[in-house]
Amino acid sequence: MLTPSSVFNDVYIIEPRLYEDERGFFMETFRQEWLDDLTGGAVFVQDNHSASHQGVLRGLHYQLEQPQGKLVRVVAGRVFDVIVDMRRSSPTFGRWQGFELSAENRHQLWVPPGFAHGFYTLSERAECLYRCSGYFHAQSERILRWDDPDLAIRWPLQGEPILSEKDARGSSFKQADYFV
Repeated sequence: MLTPSSVFNDVYIIEPRLYEDERGFFMETFRQEWLDDLTGGAVFVQDNHSASHQGVLRGLHYQLEQPQGKLVRVVAGRVFDVIVDMRRSSPTFGRWQGFELSAENRHQLWVPPGFAHGFYTLSERAECLYRCSGYFHAQSERILRWDDPDLAIRWPLQGEPILSEKDARGSSFKQADYFV
């Protein structure tokens, strides 16, 4: 089932069909044909897997010159996933939305190119899988400050977040590079 975001018209939560019985469950997590309409036929070229401990905040990342669309899901634990519209020409430019993704709810999030993306780990440990429509390109990467007061993202923090050095040095929204 596809549920459109309440803020962005091109962001979706995908709830895969789940088939359960006494042995466990089965679900289809990716099928190109059902994503073609959402993505405009994007071809996915890279899968990523991250593991994080409770309190880790990753992001907010985006690639300016080589943007990536991402199909994100959590296979262990729980995260608060956040996206920010970095497309200057968009009517939702500068707005953010958060989603709880978990192994339990099995929701997937389609993040189109042009959005900054990050998450905060809510559970003791979480593992996220990202299917990307573009290759990671370090020279194109930009980082937006997770705590930018102009964005006022309401992270459900449980103490001070654990950040990488590069995430701690992110740009403010006002100083960030934007998509056209």
